[in-house]
This record gives sequence, structure tokens and C-alpha cells, in this order.
Amino acid sequence: MSLIAFFAWVGLGADGLSSSCYGPEEAFRALGEHQYLGIFVAILTAITVFLISASYSQIIELFPNGGGGYLVASKLLNPHVGMISGCALLIDYVLTIAISIASASDALFSFLPAEWHSYRLGAAVFGVLLLLIMNMRGVKESVVPLTPIFLTFVITHCFAIGYSIFTHAHQVPDMVNTSVAEIGKTSGEVGVMGLIFIILRAYSLGAGTFTGIEAVSNGLPILREPKAVTGKMTMRYMSISLALTVAGLMVAYLLLNVSPEPNKTLNAVLMENIASTWANPWGQIFILVTLISEAMLLFVAAQTGFVDGPRVLANMAVDRWMPSKFASLSDRLVTQNGIILMGLAALITVIATKGSVGLLVVLYSINVFITFCLSQAGMVRHWWEVRKEERQWIKKIGLNGLGLMLTTFILISVIVLKFHDGGWATLLITGGLVGLAIIIKQHYRGTLKMLERLNVLVETAASVVSTNPNRVVALDTQAKTAAILVNGFNGLGLHTVMGVIRNFGKEFKNFVFIEVGVLDAGNFKGAVEVDSLKASVKNDLDRYIEFMNSHGFYAEKFSAFGTEIIAEAETVAKKVSKRFPGIIFFGGQLVFAEETFMNRLLHNYTVFSIQKRFYQQGIPFVILPIRV
Repeated sequence: MSLIAFFAWVGLGADGLSSSCYGPEEAFRALGEHQYLGIFVAILTAITVFLISASYSQIIELFPNGGGGYLVASKLLNPHVGMISGCALLIDYVLTIAISIASASDALFSFLPAEWHSYRLGAAVFGVLLLLIMNMRGVKESVVPLTPIFLTFVITHCFAIGYSIFTHAHQVPDMVNTSVAEIGKTSGEVGVMGLIFIILRAYSLGAGTFTGIEAVSNGLPILREPKAVTGKMTMRYMSISLALTVAGLMVAYLLLNVSPEPNKTLNAVLMENIASTWANPWGQIFILVTLISEAMLLFVAAQTGFVDGPRVLANMAVDRWMPSKFASLSDRLVTQNGIILMGLAALITVIATKGSVGLLVVLYSINVFITFCLSQAGMVRHWWEVRKEERQWIKKIGLNGLGLMLTTFILISVIVLKFHDGGWATLLITGGLVGLAIIIKQHYRGTLKMLERLNVLVETAASVVSTNPNRVVALDTQAKTAAILVNGFNGLGLHTVMGVIRNFGKEFKNFVFIEVGVLDAGNFKGAVEVDSLKASVKNDLDRYIEFMNSHGFYAEKFSAFGTEIIAEAETVAKKVSKRFPGIIFFGGQLVFAEETFMNRLLHNYTVFSIQKRFYQQGIPFVILPIRV
């Protein structure tokens, strides 16, 4: 399903707009007794939303098929920087789930009796588990059910902001005069620089407001053609709605003299102040509907972590920065391993932080802005490199350059100001994940290097085929048949073929080659990619047949395509066994000189699972070792 801009705003805007439930509150709380400075923080925040959105619109233009932080940094800077961005994104999406569910729990318990608040953490844990189970069943972005929730949130919050401003418009002159007087008093006490520091500190600590802006550039594949135009329009809707909501809420806090209350969010206090003079039950209904819409929107926003997190993990697995098993799709077309990992990590995070939104915002903001900075840096480099071909390069590099400076300032500020309040933890975890990614990549590179000796078999096979082209060999129905499972025309497959001939001599005259084209996160993107996969598998099998014919053996090919290699291989095996009674199946398996935990973690050992499944069906299967 492709989405027009409005529905894309609904489907992708939930993540961004939901940050207004906790971003403005963190900024307002950071002002402490200087709440009158909130108007300046609101203006700076709105400007930053528009600036980051505009810079991401340029990323949409450059990557019309989807440009997440991992892809942008990998393409425009280098793969190692992209890996750092990807690791930050993975932590970011774990925290997306944790903070959205924790904030939703806060919103719900804001209107429940105080004695119930001991269950708040339990409710958050339940929310994470519920989303994990739903995603394991194949839940994806569903715009139609989300639309009423999203529109209820927008309508109730627009009403609350508008009501606060219009009913308290007469207070604006007094608020301005008070603010001017307080500014003069504060600047006299701490100086102009001290005053600026207070504003910038609150502005930086409200960085959670900007999280989710990148969702549109990540979600371009589901937008209506032309994707770049639809994406930029969607980004415009998101930036306007987010900027007005955030700035409007902070102004409303000031006009209604909202101050923090125990066990309540500032938005809950604001709604109670608005409805305090209304006749019952309308006031209670308004508060209930508004806070439930917040909780539900936050719950939906947590879904972003389960959708985009496994996608980033799968892309990194395809590039061998993460274990390859994370790129596998389940029979429900979800990256099951990635979903489990994201869900369990989010569950641990919620429990470890006790669902503290204030702490989670700090952890969240740091990783989001690492990705922001690297993406903006990549764009700045790109515009500089194409300055001779791009007529408007000065304007574009200026926009991304300004975005780079702002996001870098916020990142450094949050790290410095909150380093001892949890900032060190997210840096340590992200750094640890980067180190793990490097170790995994080195392992795969080392294995690939050790297997390079098998490449000579491919070259030999090509030369043999060229000397005996188009040789036709008839099927010998009395001879035994060997079926070999392959995963491409490569040294591994040819080594297995040679192993059969070497170990069994001339016993086998007929050969059957079976290849399962696996639809994983690396190639399952649409009909074009699936057709390309089928063509690649056909070409691989044709080359095996040519090679065996050139050696005087009869050969046939069978292929299958699906998300689960073991089930597909079993289906093909039953079909082949009917055509060739008494057939024996073979598969090659890498054998390392030393069996280690890393070998077991990073290699699938699928052939052992296939052998077990075949044995259960009474199908003979022989594993031939390929020593590394």
C-alpha cells in the first residue's frame, strides 16, 4: 500500500508528534524557577524543528527510495561511519520503544488514583510485551486504525492550545512585562551569558522534541510516487504540526501557570487547569479523552522501534556488521530475530530505568543526535563534492551546514550536562555495540579470506566448460543420483561436488542441483528484486549443469523461493525423490579448526537443521566437511 502525503503524515508522523508529550515538559522543567524564559525556548525549538525538517527534505531528494541514518552515512561518508550511525540508530530504536511506552504509562496513570501508581512500571512492561507479541504475529504500520487516534490527539491538543491562548489573551501584556522584568533581574544576578546559558540548557535538554523527524526519510518506500515529492510534503505537514504543538504547549504552560505536580505529567496538569471551571462531566471527559489519545499515540509511536529497528539491524547484517541470521525473514515476513532482540532490549531498558521518562529522554536524545550529526555531515560533504554540477550548492550546503552546527551543539550540550545523569551509560552501550560490530566484521572478513582458496575452483570450472561447450549427456535411469544443495555457483558448492566424486568415485552418474532463493531483508523489497533473485538462481544452476555435462555427467536443476530455507528445501526434496528413487542428498558445511562461541553465533549451520528435517522424513542426507 502506498500512501499519499496526508496518510503518510498520520502513519509516519506519530513518532515525531508523540515527542510533544515529553519534549516540552523536559525543557520546561529544566528552566526551574526561570519559567518565564519558556517563550524563548519555545521559539528556538520551533525554529530548530523547521531547520532539521528542511535539511531532511534534502536527504529525501537525494535518497528518494529511503535514506535512513545508516544508509546516508555509509554512502556519503564511509561504511565504518555508517556502522557507527547504525549502532546509534539501533540503541535509538530500543529507546523509542522504551520511552514511548513509559511516557504512555505516565499519561494513563496521571488521571488514576495515587494508590495505583505502584503499578505504573508493571503497565509499561506489559505494554512492551504486548507490542513484542503483536509484531511477532506480523503487525506492521496500519494507517486506517491509527487515523482516528492521531486526529483525536491533534484536535484535542489544538483545542487546548487555542483555548489557553484565547481565554488568557488579556494576560499576554502582563506576561511580557513580567518576563522583561525577570530577565533584567536575572541578567543582573548571573550576567547576560548566564541568562543565555539557562535558555540554551533548557533548549538542549528538550532535545527529545526533535526525535522522530527522521521517520519520513526512513519510510519513503511506502509513499506514493513520486516518492520525493510526497515525502517532502509529508515532512512539511510533520514539521508544522510538531512546531506548533510544542511551542503552543509551552506558551500554554506559561499562561496557565502550570507547575510540576507529583505523579502527573505537565500536559495532564495543563488539561486539568483548562477544564477546572467546566461543568461536569464535560471537563473530566475532555481530560480523559486527551490523555488517552496521548497514551495511545505513544503506544503506536513505540511501533516505530519494532518496524525500523529490525530493518536497520537486518541491513547491517547483510553488510556483515551484525550476525547474518538477523537478516532472515520469518514465514510472516517479519525479521523475527530482530524483533525479539529489540523487544527484550527495550524490556530490560524499561526495568533498569524504572520507566523514568526524564532519564530515558537523555539516553534517547544522545543517540538520535549522533545519527543527526553524521547524516548532516554526509550531506555537507556531498554538496561540496558536487558543487561544480549543482547550481544551488551554496544554498543546500548552507542549510545542511546549519543543521550540522545545531545538531552538534545539542549533542555536545546534552552529553556535557547529563553525562553523570545517565549520558555516560548510553555512550558506553553505543561504544560497546560499535566494538562488537567491528569484531563481527573482522570475523566474517577472516572467514572469507580463508575461503578464497576455493575461488580457484570457479576459475577451473569456467575453463573446463569453455573447452567442452554445449555437451549433451543422456539420463542413465539405472545409475545412482546425487542431489546437492547449493547457495550459488561458488567455491563452496563446487567443493561439495568434488567431495561427492572423490568419496564415491563413479558410483553417481546423475546429479541434481537444488538452490533455495531466500527472501531476506536484503532482497525482499518488491517484485523487481524478487525477479532478479529468480534470474540469479537460474543462472547459478545453469552453470552447474554446464559444468557437470562437460565432465560427462547428467544434471538437472530444481529451485524454490521463500523466507524459510529448511521448509523450502524439504518441499523440493520430496518432489525430487519421486523423480529419482533412491536418491541421496548432500550438503557442504564449513568446519573451523577450533569451535568457538563466535563461530556458533555468526554462522547459521543450516545444513544440520536440514539434515535433521530430512531424517525425520526418511530422506538420506550426507554432510561433507569443508575445512576452513
